[in-house]
Amino acid sequence: MITPEDNKMVSQGLIKKAHLFIVGKLCLLGIGMFGFGYLMVPLYDVICDITGLNGKTSSTAMQAPSADQRVDRKVTVEFVSVVNSNAAWSFKPTQASMEVTPGQSYNASYEVVNLNGRPAVGQAVPSVAPSSAAKYFNKIECFCFTSQEFDTGGRKEMPLVFFIDEDLPRSIDTVTLSYTYFDTGESVSAMSDS
Repeated sequence: MITPEDNKMVSQGLIKKAHLFIVGKLCLLGIGMFGFGYLMVPLYDVICDITGLNGKTSSTAMQAPSADQRVDRKVTVEFVSVVNSNAAWSFKPTQASMEVTPGQSYNASYEVVNLNGRPAVGQAVPSVAPSSAAKYFNKIECFCFTSQEFDTGGRKEMPLVFFIDEDLPRSIDTVTLSYTYFDTGESVSAMSDS
């Protein structure tokens, strides 16, 4: 015969088993969320490279086009600068825009001033709008390829050499190149040691 104490023991055992099952599932969920978060940046980069979304441009130097690749068409390139929030930098293009012919290389530059009260290391991250134009915007030389060291109050004019591929769709007549500048948080001495 089953006594009330037996029912209570069976009930407590089932409850304990159910709690362990839920704890196990929650642990697996936490591990899965960590893994997903860890993989988001590489997945995002791959998707942006494949689709040209978010206006990400190539982070490697391209070769200048040859003279026989030139087309008779003008495109306006607008230069925009943004300083990451909480960063003490002055960052601006030396000219707001220029008319370019696809297939020809052009020079532009941005001016950066370190307004931090200390030496600092900065880095620029490019973006192109419209995003469909990103795969046609090619940088031959760019300050965005590497981090830059600045003394306190240091000022630099940083070069950009680029060309727009002649295969840029005709529906695009204006391309905006935007750079976001931020402090990497690295010390200048750590950059000099590497």
